[in-house]
Amino acid sequence: MKYIEIDIETTSSGIEAVVSALLAIGITDTVVEDPRDVEDLMEKKQTYDWDYLDDEVIAKLQDAPKVTVYLEDTDENRLRIQEIEEAMGILAKGVSSGDFGATADFGSLQVTTSYDDDSEWKDKWKEYFKPSRISESLVVKPTWESYEREDGDLVLEIDPGMAFGTGTHETTSLCVRMLEAYQKKGDKVLDVGCGSGILSIAAALLGAEDVLGVDIDPVAVDVARENIALNHVENICRAEYGDLTKGIDYKANIVVANLMADLVMMLSGDVARHMTADGFFISSGILVEKEEQVVDCLREKGFSIVEIREDGGWCCITAKL
Repeated sequence: MKYIEIDIETTSSGIEAVVSALLAIGITDTVVEDPRDVEDLMEKKQTYDWDYLDDEVIAKLQDAPKVTVYLEDTDENRLRIQEIEEAMGILAKGVSSGDFGATADFGSLQVTTSYDDDSEWKDKWKEYFKPSRISESLVVKPTWESYEREDGDLVLEIDPGMAFGTGTHETTSLCVRMLEAYQKKGDKVLDVGCGSGILSIAAALLGAEDVLGVDIDPVAVDVARENIALNHVENICRAEYGDLTKGIDYKANIVVANLMADLVMMLSGDVARHMTADGFFISSGILVEKEEQVVDCLREKGFSIVEIREDGGWCCITAKL
């Protein structure tokens, strides 16, 4: 679909006035980007809200706040651009005349328009997702790519769709390698936060008897189910909407959780209820800086640490009761 992107530069204090001016001319759907939100995030006391911020996010702290309007590219909506420009002109005059107080600063209120076609970029990322060996035996292959299988290969076909997880991230490959090391043929496996279903399917391909993937995101569950069907493991593996802390009645020989460090710690008390006596808890998504903190938490919950592996600044911890 072709669409129009209209950006209005403002200040944090001007956002509300800009949105109100747009509402006055009948534009109800807006997107607000305010670097102050990132600053608030960084100051949060509950550290599980974020684990790290990449350089691109940090750079955005220098940007001016903006309000964005997206419209389908039609003749009628092109006329709306002029309406928006006029509305911002009126708002600027109001600021200049002191209507919002003598010290009000709503920024430049500059309107910038661009025309885009989402068909040109929505699948662009697929060009960079190629078949990848993520463990000794398991190869992740996107559905749109070909791959010549080698002896002993377990090929996992994947279409991430709108769910996180192509399988190539270090945390995922670490989990798969731990599954290879500790999963036995005929084990039951519980995949917590299954995302696109990679770890659930990997467990099935590695010989699990029964696999349950759970996620609190219904979109992820739908994508996981599609990928499970794509790999023809429906008789072994299933994905369900659910929260480990409530409503899940399932015991497994292995519980695997590729989450953030703080989520791993939050769930560690509930994991034990879903493990057999001889079971293993494999957890990743943990920055090496938080490794000791997670280890201490697991030990407090009665786990002993079996093995820790690191890769690319991330670690994966295997523990048992």
